[in-house]
Amino acid sequence: MIDLKSDFLSSGSPFQADVRGDDIADVIYTSGTTGRPKGVMMDHAQTLRLYSEWCDLADLREGDRYLIVNPFFHTFGYKAGLITSMIRGATVLPVPVFDVDKVLELVERERITMLPGPPTLYHSLLEAKGDRDLSSLRAAVTGAADIPVELIRRVRVELPFQSIMTGYGLTEAGTATASRPGDSFEDIATTVGTPCDGVEVRIADDGEVLVRGYSVMRGYLDDPEATAAAIDADGWLHTGDLGTIGDRGHVRIVGRKKDMFIVGGFNAYPAEIEDFLLEHPAVAQAAVVGVPDERMGQVGKAFVVRRGELTADALIAWSRERMAGYKVPRHVVFRDGLPLNATGKVMKDQLE
Repeated sequence: MIDLKSDFLSSGSPFQADVRGDDIADVIYTSGTTGRPKGVMMDHAQTLRLYSEWCDLADLREGDRYLIVNPFFHTFGYKAGLITSMIRGATVLPVPVFDVDKVLELVERERITMLPGPPTLYHSLLEAKGDRDLSSLRAAVTGAADIPVELIRRVRVELPFQSIMTGYGLTEAGTATASRPGDSFEDIATTVGTPCDGVEVRIADDGEVLVRGYSVMRGYLDDPEATAAAIDADGWLHTGDLGTIGDRGHVRIVGRKKDMFIVGGFNAYPAEIEDFLLEHPAVAQAAVVGVPDERMGQVGKAFVVRRGELTADALIAWSRERMAGYKVPRHVVFRDGLPLNATGKVMKDQLE
């Protein structure tokens, strides 16, 4: 167990404590399909090195005006938002809840230059921009497993952004890969770029994406067993994502080892959504899969066995009252039964 307070308080006053690069800087919690959330420990040196490079790759500059739409409990909003702004000396303008009209108003009034976000952000801007003056926008950053090439083209052509970066990251390793200047629309849309400096990426025999390097977490807080399960003896972090690496070194994320899918940049876990649905008195069984969506990248599709009267619209409305918006299934299909294997698990590859 690492005592997060002992070194900080040992001098008698927190304002007199020395801070070292290998001291734990923060603990960000993540969750999977099963078990309790796990606290990811990162130290100061890891954070400062990785997100200094992120500033260069994303073209974040001193004096930029950074509109942060990503939540601060997420690495994208906290480290690629607040921390990078401190590193570079940028002005932070946070938005507590995404509202496209509010964002457009702030971009125009505050002369925003930096506007990262999930693909849905840029889709919304393109649809709602009207005749607003967005000429101050210079740098865009996004990320998802699969972004329509046409969306990237429209962002570059129809909005004033001079640079677009995409990348792949996770709480346990921060930003692991990123696109580079000169990458094509197709590179940016269909891959997550190449590994960051000091970070190695390889594909395991089963297709899982493995990451190794200085940026890999120090471990899960108070959970050595989970740490050992995530990081093998050779230092490779097992991400749970499935991917490929092309001839030019570009990494492509092609699936989720544990059925996770990404809705507008946020990880959605089918098991969690299924548990919510099963709380409805008219739902006997539920299975959720991710399906392609032009705007969100992916959305949830629920296959449900009813035990009473229930419509798709009613279940979706009920879900909106009980879970975060990105977790709510956009499609509901009712079935008399779900395909099960010999152990009673739903065979999701047979759901259409």
